[in-house]
Amino acid sequence: MQVINTITQLQDYLQKERAEGKSIGLVPTMGALHEGHASLVRRSVAENDITVVSIFLNPTQFNDPKDLERYPRTLESDCTILEKCGAQVAFAPSVSEIYPKPDTRQFSYPPTDSVMEGARRPGHFNGVCQIVSKLFQMTDPDRAYFGEKDYQQIAVIRRMVEDQKFKVDIIACPVIREVDGLAMSSRNTLLSLEEKEIAPNIYRILKESKTLGLTIEETQKWVVSQINAIEGLEVEYYSIVDGDTLADINDWSQASSVVGCITVYCGKTPIRLIDHIRYK
Repeated sequence: MQVINTITQLQDYLQKERAEGKSIGLVPTMGALHEGHASLVRRSVAENDITVVSIFLNPTQFNDPKDLERYPRTLESDCTILEKCGAQVAFAPSVSEIYPKPDTRQFSYPPTDSVMEGARRPGHFNGVCQIVSKLFQMTDPDRAYFGEKDYQQIAVIRRMVEDQKFKVDIIACPVIREVDGLAMSSRNTLLSLEEKEIAPNIYRILKESKTLGLTIEETQKWVVSQINAIEGLEVEYYSIVDGDTLADINDWSQASSVVGCITVYCGKTPIRLIDHIRYK
């Protein structure tokens, strides 16, 4: 596996491979890789001739500088994981390589990017669109792989791809969970042992909410009250939305796809955890 740090090196490499008719798969990551990322890489390796995995902690999608500072950085172990998965390239550029000057582009796709995370993290999805569009321009991939844990992010990226007319297939891959149900996330490494014991309650309660036969409003209230009753957990929001547009709905019959998206603060620090569940 090659570790490439510059855009020029990356494009030179891919140009040669593409000239031989090889397909390109891209897995964008911010590093601190875990089994969830590995599952994306393995799928890309199975479906493409060349797999490029970007490892770049993108500053423009962090609206909280402390969150950026605290995010785990594990490049050496990341590369070990990628090599085992069969990736051909780890693209690990510096911030100055990606942003030699400030990126002033603005992306707006309401309601998809203006609700939930978009409402609570101003500029977050604009930063996501900035970096993902840059990666698409650099690599011109046939397919790009994203984990469904970041459900809203995938919806926003699909809108961006349509708007910018990128010729890339967006492949959404299932959430990979720990044995106890906790969605795998780089942020999980920041949880204490005590916090790791209570965090799985989030998904347990989401699953139970599917069995209750309540209205949407009743389901939302039940999930929030059940999670908040557990010491160390506090719901920031729980939204039940149209699975395609992410617009709020009031009745289960309003959309063919219905998804519940949640963000919960866990622990004293606290660590912000996201998850979702499909109702239909």
